[in-house]
Formats: sequence, C-alpha cells, structure tokens
Amino acid sequence: MTGFDPAWFGYGALVVLLAASLVARVDHVRLGLAVAALLALPVAIFGWHGTGYTLLILAILVVNLGLIARLWLRASKVRFSAEEQELRDRHFDGLGPATARALIDHGHWISARRGEVLIRENEAAPCLFYLAEGAAAVRRDGQDVGAVADGALIGEATVLDGAHATGTVVLTRNSRLWFIPAAGLRAYLAAQPDVAAALHEGFARALRGKLANANARIADRPPIS
Repeated sequence: MTGFDPAWFGYGALVVLLAASLVARVDHVRLGLAVAALLALPVAIFGWHGTGYTLLILAILVVNLGLIARLWLRASKVRFSAEEQELRDRHFDGLGPATARALIDHGHWISARRGEVLIRENEAAPCLFYLAEGAAAVRRDGQDVGAVADGALIGEATVLDGAHATGTVVLTRNSRLWFIPAAGLRAYLAAQPDVAAALHEGFARALRGKLANANARIADRPPIS
C-alpha cells in the first residue's frame, strides 16, 4: 500500500491509551483499551510482521470487548426510581449505572421534619445528605448566612476528610432526604477507589454551584452604608 505508514496507527493507539488513563468510569477505560488495540492491529500486521504481536493485540481487543459487553448487559438491568434517577443525574452522573446503584443502596431515604439539625457548626458532618425535597438554612454563630434548596448536597465539603463544618444546617421545611453515614461512605470509597475520582468531581460541581448562588445573593444585597 503506497504511502501507508502503520506508525500513525501506533500514535493513535497511544493517544487513546492516554485518554483512557484520565477517565474514572471502568466501562470507559475498557472501551479505550479496545479502541487502542483496534488501532494497534495495523501496526502489528503491517509493521512488526509478527504473528505473536498480532495475536496478543487481538486477545486484548477481544477480552476488553467481552468485558464491555458484560458491563453494559449488567447496566441494562439496573433500574432507578424517579428520585434516585434525579440524584444520579444531579450528582452521580460520572458513575456507571451499576456503580451508582450500589452507592445509592449504601444510603437511606428518610422524611425529616422542619427544625431538625443535619450538621452542627464546629463538628464533623455525620453524613452526606441529598435534599430531594424541602429547604434548609445555613447558620453561623446563630445567624442565617445561607440557604439550601431542593437538589442540593449537604456536607460534601467535609464529609470525606472529617473536617469540622463551618456552619449549622437546619431544615426550614418538612423534607425528603437521602443520606449515607460519613464513616460508611469513606469505607465504601476505600474499597472502590475508582469511584472516588468521579465522586470528587460531583462534589466539586456542587460546591461551585453553591458558591455561584452565594455570590448572586451577595450581589442582590443593597450596599452597606
């Protein structure tokens, strides 16, 4: 084949491997390995002229395609209720269906009354909370300094490292919550390290949203005379 240089496929395979090493979801890693193996096949066939290399790359391709098929088959059987799906879409979208299902099942859904305290100032957050319905106030030194609305995570800033909360969070309406104890969450992530990166990304996005809302509230306040 005139002008054909199989090295370009090798470069492409390396780029795909680099991209696969940066993702958190296992199914995406498997897909990256399969694509890299597919790109490497022309190198083995036309460049190295070695049957052993070709068979090895074919084995990598077949094994990863098989694992992808198994993961997707398992994911196709996972079901979520409407409130579970909303939690996943908002905060666990970086997790595959089976992984998100397992994480949600480690927590609990409850209905809580107005006035219940979720997190206390200068204490470690006991749980990670998701406020499916309701509202909460954030208080510091007894003064309201913020508000939490439907769909927000509560405690994500400190739940993983056990740092003390900078404010008290108290429900201002009867609410529907999902929560997972801090110790249980840390134990789960220690046993599932591939989940931690995606979860950190979701936490960071939640914190950025809270910061944007706080800045918007500050901007709406009249200037201090």
